[in-house]
Amino acid sequence: MGIADQAPPYVRRISPYQPGKPISELAREMGLNPSAIVKLASNENPLGMSPLAKNAISAALFEAPRYPDGNGFALKAALSEMTGVPAAQIVLGNGSNDVLELVARSFLAPGAEAVMSAHAFAVYPLATLASGATPVQVAAREFGHDLDAMAAAITDRTRVVFIANPNNPTGTFVAGPQIEAFLARVPDTVLVVLDEAYTEYLADVDAYDSIAWLARFPNLLISRTFSKAYGLAGLRVGYAMGGAAVVDLLNRVRQPFNVNSLALAGAVAALADQEFVARSVELNRRGMAQVTAALADLGLTWLPSRGNFVTVKVGDAAAVNAGLLRRGVIVRPIAAYGMPEWLRVSIGLPEENARFIDALRGVLADA
Repeated sequence: MGIADQAPPYVRRISPYQPGKPISELAREMGLNPSAIVKLASNENPLGMSPLAKNAISAALFEAPRYPDGNGFALKAALSEMTGVPAAQIVLGNGSNDVLELVARSFLAPGAEAVMSAHAFAVYPLATLASGATPVQVAAREFGHDLDAMAAAITDRTRVVFIANPNNPTGTFVAGPQIEAFLARVPDTVLVVLDEAYTEYLADVDAYDSIAWLARFPNLLISRTFSKAYGLAGLRVGYAMGGAAVVDLLNRVRQPFNVNSLALAGAVAALADQEFVARSVELNRRGMAQVTAALADLGLTWLPSRGNFVTVKVGDAAAVNAGLLRRGVIVRPIAAYGMPEWLRVSIGLPEENARFIDALRGVLADA
């Protein structure tokens, strides 16, 4: 037996998360000019970040030799002012992924179960497996969450339920009243994690007030991120809001200084620039129309999305993806999500969307 065999079996069974291919990697592999490559694989904000955030990050560099505020006082205060949630009910994370890991470390253990939907965010089963617990994946309904089936899957071993709304990678959406009714059905001994990483992209007609539910459901935790609409993906900063008792537990297992000084400063400034967020959302709305119109013209099937990406059925997705890569366009194959015929494509700038459309048209014509 080797040293790796000494790790718990549930750790050795984990398949590592596969992120979107970096531009630099594709440039090396294909001998391409990095400046000519379009990356639409990771649902990043094509506008970058707010100028206010850039300025705040630059100013924060002078404090980089010192440890950051481990409690994130300024960011929690800004979030509290925006949401109305007391700072004691907010936990910060090194991206919202970190929050999901904190949940698993706090509430899951060998013998426990976590319920989630098929075709949902890959970190849910990864975090569950890393804790030694069992992920219970419920069959999707039209590639989205079947809340009735998820409620039926809850047993006395269930400790956590994960819901992504909108969902990644399918972009599907569950209306607020349905989630509220689901919360009322879940035992108060089960934590419901409502992952709202893409909530800023929701149209007014779809918006719902999940924060108002916190007063009624102490077993609700709402997870959000600065990686998408706020454009801070590289800084890794997210947060969650929940009952004080839940947040206290998460803070007990949270690493000290888990959010760095630059991320804290950038996030505070980004919150203050809601005009930038509005521009990002409008750009996404127009880009979504541009891309889906082209997909319709190509006779392809796609899933209506409430996020900043669209998932399209292309047949042999591995071959189509390879063809796109040769043309300098990076998108996201999602066979690991049980969707081998589909690709997920982030919405970019108009010219980036056009590059993708032209490349896809060429790949399909060559097939």
